[in-house]
Amino acid sequence: MDDENGRYRDGRSDFIRGAKDIAKVAKKQVGKKMGRGADKVADEYTKRSYKRFEEEDDDEDYAGTQGNDGGYYRNDSRANDDEGHSDSTEGHDEDDEIYEGEYQGIPRADSGKAGSMDEVTDAQAQQFRDLAAYEAERRKDQEELAEQYEAILQECGHGRFQWTLYFVLGLALMADGVEIFVVGFVLPSAEKDMCLSEPNKGMLGLIVYLGMMVGAFVWGGLADRIGRRQTLLISLSINSVFAFFSSFVQGYSSFLLCRLLSGVGIGGSIPIVFSYYSEFLAQEKRGEHLSWLCMFWMIGGIYASAMAWAIIPHYGWSFQMGSAYQFHSWRVFVLVCAFPAVAAISALTTMPESPRFYLENGKHDEAWMILKQVHDTNMRAKGYPERVFSVTTIKTVKQMDELVNMSDSAAWHEKWRQKLGALFRQVWSNFQAVFSPEYRRTTYMMMAVWFSMSFSYYGLTVWFPDMIKYLQKQEYSSRTKFFAKEKVEHVTFNFTLENQIHRQGEYFNDKFMNLKMRSMVFEDSLFEECYFEDITSSNTFFKNCTFIATLFYNTDLFKYRLVNCKLINSTFLHNKEGCLLSDVSDDNNAYMVYFVSFLGTLAVLPGNIVSALLMDKIGRLRMLAGSSVISCISCFFLSFGNSESAMIALLCLFGGISIASWNALDVLTVELYPSDKRTTAFGFLNALCKLAAVLGISIFTSFVGITKAVPILFASGALAAGSFLALKLPETRGQVLQ
Repeated sequence: MDDENGRYRDGRSDFIRGAKDIAKVAKKQVGKKMGRGADKVADEYTKRSYKRFEEEDDDEDYAGTQGNDGGYYRNDSRANDDEGHSDSTEGHDEDDEIYEGEYQGIPRADSGKAGSMDEVTDAQAQQFRDLAAYEAERRKDQEELAEQYEAILQECGHGRFQWTLYFVLGLALMADGVEIFVVGFVLPSAEKDMCLSEPNKGMLGLIVYLGMMVGAFVWGGLADRIGRRQTLLISLSINSVFAFFSSFVQGYSSFLLCRLLSGVGIGGSIPIVFSYYSEFLAQEKRGEHLSWLCMFWMIGGIYASAMAWAIIPHYGWSFQMGSAYQFHSWRVFVLVCAFPAVAAISALTTMPESPRFYLENGKHDEAWMILKQVHDTNMRAKGYPERVFSVTTIKTVKQMDELVNMSDSAAWHEKWRQKLGALFRQVWSNFQAVFSPEYRRTTYMMMAVWFSMSFSYYGLTVWFPDMIKYLQKQEYSSRTKFFAKEKVEHVTFNFTLENQIHRQGEYFNDKFMNLKMRSMVFEDSLFEECYFEDITSSNTFFKNCTFIATLFYNTDLFKYRLVNCKLINSTFLHNKEGCLLSDVSDDNNAYMVYFVSFLGTLAVLPGNIVSALLMDKIGRLRMLAGSSVISCISCFFLSFGNSESAMIALLCLFGGISIASWNALDVLTVELYPSDKRTTAFGFLNALCKLAAVLGISIFTSFVGITKAVPILFASGALAAGSFLALKLPETRGQVLQ
C-alpha cells in the first residue's frame, strides 16, 4: 500500500511538472506570436521594413552574453524554442514558481501600486524620448527639404506659371478688398428699404469684420491640414453664395446673417493667398512679387467704388413685386460685387495644389509632378522646350498620422463625426504649436505689431469719412435759414422746402402738396385748416405746434414727427409706408462718398510700387518700421484738417504711406513660420487684425465731432509702438522659405 502511494505521488508530481512545462512553453509561444503580429501591423502602417525591426526586437527579447571583446552576440533561443525546449529539461527546478491561476495570497497594499507606477513612469519616459526623437528627425527633414526646395525653384525659374497664378490669386485678394467696401456703400440706400436705426447701421458695418475674423482663423488652420487650394476654393464658394443671397433677402436680420457668412468665407483669402503664392517663389523674387500681389486689394477697392458710382444712383434699375418684395439698384451693386469671387473660383480650378504642402505631408509623387509642370511651363514660355526637369527625388518630411478607429458597420454620420473630430484635434494642435517655445516670442511680437497696425489703420480710415460727413453737416447747418413770427394765409406750397427753421409762425388755410421737406423744423407754430398731401420728408420735425382742422393725406408725417404737438379735429389718411430718416441723403452726398473712397484707394498705388521695388533691397524690417514711423508723423497733420478738401488730402497721404508697412508685414508673416504652420499662424494674426479693426472703428468714431486729439494720440501711439516692436523681429530677407 505504501509502495502504491509512493508511486502515485511520484506519478502525480511528474504529471504536474510536465503540465507546468507545457504551460510555460505555450505561454512563451503565444507571447512571441502576439509580439510579431503587433510588429507586422505597425510595419504595414509605417511602410517600413519588418525584418529590420524583427532583428531589433530579437536583440531586446533574447538577452545576449557579453563576450571577451566587450561585444554582444545573439543566443540561439529561437531555435531552442522551436525544438520544444523548456527550462525543466536542463534540470531547472520550478516547484517554487507561481503560475497564472494559482493562489498567490493577499498582496500588500503598496507592492502592486508601486510596480504599476514604475511601469507607467517608464512608459511615459519612453514616450517622451520617442517623441523627442521624432521631432528631431522631422526638423532635420524640414531643413533638408527647405534647402532642396529652394534649389528646385531656382531650376524651375520664374515665368509664365507664376504670372498666371499671380492673376488667379489676385482675383481672390480682389474679392477681399471688395468685401470691405460693400456695406459702407449700400448703407445710405439700404437704410431706406429696411428702416435701419443707428445701432442697426453700426452693427451692419461691423458684422463683416467679425465674420472675416472667424473665417481667417478657421480657414487658416484648415489650409495647413487639407491644402491651400482646396481650402481657398471652399472659402470663396461660401463667400460668393452668401453674397448672392444677400442681394435678394428683404429683412434686416436675413441680410445681416448673409453678410456675416459672406465675411466668414472671404476671411480665408488673405492668409491662404499669400502663403500659397509664396511657395512658388524663389527667395530673390518673393518679397517683390508678394508686394505686387497686394495691388489687387487696391484694385478691389477701386472696382467697388466704380460699381457703386455707376449702379446705386440709378434708381431705375429696380423692380417691385407688390409691397412685399423690392429689388432696388443697391441690390444690383451687391450682386455685381460677388463677381471677383466667382471669377477666382473658376480660375483656381485650373491651378495645382502647392507642392510644398504635398512634400510636408509625405506626398512625393504629387509634388514632383507639379514642380515638373512649373518647370516645363516656364521653359516653353522662355523658348527652351528641350530642357529637362533634372530632379528625380525630393526630400519628404517624416509623418506621424493619427489613427481613427472606425468600424465598417458605423453609421455615416458617426464616421463624419470622428473624421471631423480628428481634423479639429490636428488643427488645434497645430495652433498650439505656434505658441511653442520655439515660436512663442516671435508670435507675441507679431501679435503686437499686427494689433497696433490694424487698430490705427482701420480706425483712421473709417474716422476720415465720418469726419468728412461731420464737416459736411457743419457746413450745411451754417446755411440754415431762420423765419420767426411769420403769418401765411391761402398759400399753396408745391416746391421743395429745405434747411429752414420756422418759429412762432401762423399758417391759415395753406396747402402743402407734392413736395419734399428736408431738414425742416417748425417750432411753436399754429396750423389751422391746412392741407398736407403727398409729402416726403427727411430730418423734418414739428415741435410744440398746434394743428386745428388739418388733414394729412398720403404723407410720411407720422405722429412721431410731431413732438409735443396738439391735434384738434385733425385727421391722417393713407399714410405712406416708410422709415424715419434722420440724415440728409441725396445724390450729391452719395457721389461724394464713392469719390472719396475711390481717391483713398487709388492713393495707395505709389506706396505699393515703392514697397515692391525696395522690399528685397532694404529688407522687410526697415520697410515695416520706416513706413510706420512716417505714418505716425503724418497723424499729427490731422489737426490741420478743418475742411473737407483737407481731410481728403490727409486720407490719401495716410493710405499711401501706410500701405508699405502692410506689404512688409504680409511678407514677414509668410517667412517667419514653417510651411506646416504658415497659414495657421497667418490666419490667427489676421483674425487678431480684424478684432483690432473693430475696436479701432468703435473707439475712433465715438470722438467724431468731439475732439481730434484722442484719435491722433491713439493712432500715433499705436504706430510708434508697432514700429519699435517691428525692429525686434528677425530679418528674413535672403533666407530660404522654412
